[in-house]
Amino acid sequence: MSLDIRHNVDLTSSNTLGLQSKARHFIEVRSADTIPEVVAYAKSLDLPTLWLGGGSNLVLSNEIPAVVAKLLIAGVDQRELDLHHSLIKVGAGENWHDFVRWSIQQGLFGLENLALIPGTVGAAPVQNIGAYGVEVARSIETVYVYDTQLGCFSHLSASDCEFGYRDSVFKRQPGRYVITHVSFRLDRAFSPNLSYAPLADVFAGIESVSAFDLFTAVCDIRNAKLPNPKELANAGSFFKNPLVSEPKYQQLSVIYPDIPAYPAPTGRKLAAGWLIEQAGLKGLVQGPVGVHRNQALVLVNYGGASRTDIEALAQLVKGEVMQRFGVELEQEPIPYP
Repeated sequence: MSLDIRHNVDLTSSNTLGLQSKARHFIEVRSADTIPEVVAYAKSLDLPTLWLGGGSNLVLSNEIPAVVAKLLIAGVDQRELDLHHSLIKVGAGENWHDFVRWSIQQGLFGLENLALIPGTVGAAPVQNIGAYGVEVARSIETVYVYDTQLGCFSHLSASDCEFGYRDSVFKRQPGRYVITHVSFRLDRAFSPNLSYAPLADVFAGIESVSAFDLFTAVCDIRNAKLPNPKELANAGSFFKNPLVSEPKYQQLSVIYPDIPAYPAPTGRKLAAGWLIEQAGLKGLVQGPVGVHRNQALVLVNYGGASRTDIEALAQLVKGEVMQRFGVELEQEPIPYP
């Protein structure tokens, strides 16, 4: 076997929440060709496999009873699709923000609003990452995978991925598909998406907006609102913006006329951060964890926290929001195991 297997590996620095965690078995995967070997090794131990990217969307337990395989598959391959688009095939282990910046430098557009989102390229389709009026699904052409259920390499089209709000087939069938590469269809002509109000405000009255201008503005907004995981451990937005029915929204808007809400296919989408802040939880500190003082949607680890600490805080937040608004918050980062 060609695998380099390590044991009892500290994962504290491998998850952006900085939770204390240890992997019984740990393997770095730098080539897709080794994935079947990893699957076979885990099967020989009668253990599941945790396929780890940047660790930005996980809530890890103290000990991981699995084979942890860190996906470090690199590479960017570009080819022209037609006069207006290019197709970029990117390794799952590439840093997402670095890829967004690279695409702009190459004169390829469509991902600017998704700048500075932590994590890897391979993790982007799982959660269908989105920010400032854009979801990554709109730019994905193909996702290349190893199907652990069928035991073969395959690929899924964008429609096969069944993308939804912070959702995909990868999230609904955890562990089945190991993403090796993602292919993006990017525009060769830039057209800024300023549908997000703060971005529109930044560029109000400015006739010409470049891709780099938009990229920089997104980074500035994120830096002002969200803590850098390298400086203060966090997993970004900890809760999804909840979807409520139109009657429920109308009921709330009578009591809270300024409640932020956005049209959704089955009602309205509320701003989870606003709900948490109105519940008086912004800046709350509970032991080694807390609700960020500038963005109530973010739970942070001030140092030495475990999954138990984060989950206790999350339950407190969910309970307070439910009690005050009758709205249930759904956690975004995935608990494992």
